[in-house]
Amino acid sequence: MLLKCFDYIVIEKPKISSRRISSLYTISIDGEEKKFKLIHTYKEKIPKNEVFAKLMVITPAINYGLFTPEILFNFPLDPRDLKFFTEMMELTANDILVNRIYKRTGYVKEEFIPKEIRPQPLAKVTPEGIEMEDIELNPDYNKCAVMLSGGKESLLTYGILKEIGCNVYPFFFNESGGHWKVALTAYKWFKENESNTKKVWSNVDRLYTFIERNMKILQNVGKPRAEIYPIRLFFFEHYVFSFLPLIEKYNIGNVLLGNEYDDPRGLTYEFHGIPHFYAVLDQSQFFDKYMTRWFAERGLNIRQWSAVRPITGLIVERILYNRYPELFKLQRSCHSVHKEGDDYVPCGTCFKCNGILTFLLANGIDPTLIKYKREHIETLPKRIAKGKVRLDEDELKHSLYLIKQRNPDFPLRGERRDHVEMIHFDDRNSHFDNIPSEFREKIYSIFEQYTKGYVYLRGDEWVEITKEEALHGIHNS
Repeated sequence: MLLKCFDYIVIEKPKISSRRISSLYTISIDGEEKKFKLIHTYKEKIPKNEVFAKLMVITPAINYGLFTPEILFNFPLDPRDLKFFTEMMELTANDILVNRIYKRTGYVKEEFIPKEIRPQPLAKVTPEGIEMEDIELNPDYNKCAVMLSGGKESLLTYGILKEIGCNVYPFFFNESGGHWKVALTAYKWFKENESNTKKVWSNVDRLYTFIERNMKILQNVGKPRAEIYPIRLFFFEHYVFSFLPLIEKYNIGNVLLGNEYDDPRGLTYEFHGIPHFYAVLDQSQFFDKYMTRWFAERGLNIRQWSAVRPITGLIVERILYNRYPELFKLQRSCHSVHKEGDDYVPCGTCFKCNGILTFLLANGIDPTLIKYKREHIETLPKRIAKGKVRLDEDELKHSLYLIKQRNPDFPLRGERRDHVEMIHFDDRNSHFDNIPSEFREKIYSIFEQYTKGYVYLRGDEWVEITKEEALHGIHNS
């Protein structure tokens, strides 16, 4: 096991009180044990549900199946929860192998990268016992929890659901890492203006850092202004599970994450025979559908989906600015948000900022409205020319084309790709049934006001379809 860093990882039975859930992680390195207490705290009393507590404390360990021969849970687990853990561990291991190890990122030391590209052995996962632990929830499907990160997709999702009459619960997760700085501007506004706003605090980001600092195969862990994490790729469902006590308390039927459209053309979703998700398994359409099925099997009957999956980032920014200007001003989409005076501002030069600046200029929106500086705008073309932007190819080309139309002096010339401004469907990343049927027409009616029609990916070609086909699906999809 070339990638082995630990003798074993042990997770103790979680301790539950009215406002706190914790559990002890133990990692063993060459016989020496090191410990870390994972904690979640709540600002209100929560139901004491042991099943939820177990789920939220085991999920971070999904990331480390490649690096230890054993993962032990010192408590019994329901077989459906064990199945979730092992299936996600297997899928995540492939994503990590391909996108963090075989494709060099600078974090894994060269001497530990396996010479032969093939799947690697995985940990044996052993709970103290296997016991059925039934749960039954009959949620209200007009209640929608939005996982708010402070980015454009989740802010737009909140605005749309609120407008179409849903009872919306903004959920903020403070993971004790840099991402909280991104969310803080939005959280302060929601706390004052939306009575349903909820927050969970956890030290899970410190747990990840604790584990990864003890992995002998890694270097540069904790590197300032890093654009990616060294190893971990599966973390969004830990955020969702951390809110399960509140989802149960308020009987919420939908959990929404802000996952926008990803163009699958030109992508094989395999590397030397290893299937993978390009490092975004837990943001994929596949994953949302898996979780909705699993929640049903588990008796929770929650639906997990994304309202913005059919539209590109260009259109997300357009709708957010024009329809919900107050929400637009809260946006802080950046890998290195930092404090200046009393405000948190974007760095203006990271991959994420470069994408946002491109979308804003393409839509004719002044980037200084969300704290970008003139020098960030003036130097953007040089960063794009150096490849420091991570957008789908057509999305970048069309955005540059729009910028050039608005500003002939802009030094980069894009290409017209009309589908980028349309509502997308395909058989991999944006299914016709992605949005629950009772919300679909209302949401598309809002999208229509800022887009140029509906398209479906047939082979490698975009073909126009009608709204009726978008609402109900087409024959061969």
